[in-house]
Amino acid sequence: MGLVPGTVPFFLHRKKSMTKRYIWTLIICIVLFLICFFLFRRIARTPPPNTNAVTHWPDVSRSDHPTPPTAPPAVKVPSPAMPGESAKKENLPAAPEFALRPGETLEYAANIPKLNSTVAELKIVAVEKRNAGSKDSWHLQAFAHTKDPYRMVFQIDDQFDSYSEAANLTSIQYEMHLSERGEKAEFVERMLTSPKDPPPMGSSGVRVPPGTRDPLGLLEYLRSVDWSHTNEVRSPVFDGRKLYDVRAVLVGKSVPVSVAAGSFNTTKVELHVLDNGTESKDAHFLLYLKNDPTRLPVLLEAVLPVATARVELTKVK
Repeated sequence: MGLVPGTVPFFLHRKKSMTKRYIWTLIICIVLFLICFFLFRRIARTPPPNTNAVTHWPDVSRSDHPTPPTAPPAVKVPSPAMPGESAKKENLPAAPEFALRPGETLEYAANIPKLNSTVAELKIVAVEKRNAGSKDSWHLQAFAHTKDPYRMVFQIDDQFDSYSEAANLTSIQYEMHLSERGEKAEFVERMLTSPKDPPPMGSSGVRVPPGTRDPLGLLEYLRSVDWSHTNEVRSPVFDGRKLYDVRAVLVGKSVPVSVAAGSFNTTKVELHVLDNGTESKDAHFLLYLKNDPTRLPVLLEAVLPVATARVELTKVK
């Protein structure tokens, strides 16, 4: 059967449509990665739905998620020796000027500059500082929601909860409450840093090296570093599914940055993500911290072969 002049064969139209859909999905995944630098790998391989996980942290209530009576089986993650771990740099004290403020809420707009529109809205909250057993800890939260029209392609309404030691922001428990493309899944992981640590009752535990942080704890830890006297820090990071090694390297001390929240003089930090000792070649990550005692993360950037994704600070509460 011949083709009518000026028309496009069906299989070519279908291929073009599928390619376009794939590109948009990839872009949105990349933007959401910047929430805490490691979400790209998890979103790219979305886990099967699981609605049985609940938080087992004392006195924590969340109205946005159901609380079924049972918990999922533990997810076993190996505890590899982190390459080149430097105890000296890991134990650098936080600069005395920085103090995380309870109730601090940072709102962000994630975008691709070429699109000239907001792909997703992000929020990071320092909920409260509390005592957990014999340790002071921070409850940190992050929320991610895709915006129209991209929401029609990739609907995401995710929440992440971190319970991290106040002294050094190492992770005690990390939770993922995911709602992606109509599928819901919940994961609660207690960090077990010693072979003698028993698995938590009714919850899931993961064996990790001492000093491991989750993505939210890592972000706040990088704010606590005194970059005027530090050139590099390293940390193992568990993103809820896998263990990575992260190198944060100082690359600029007085870098001007303009975002929706204003114009700032910033410290520029480059992030290197290593998986089993091999650095990821998919993206180049940059973090810009305001040069004042708050050290606000005013901009997160991922420079990719096809585009640059930006998460820009829009409001501070």
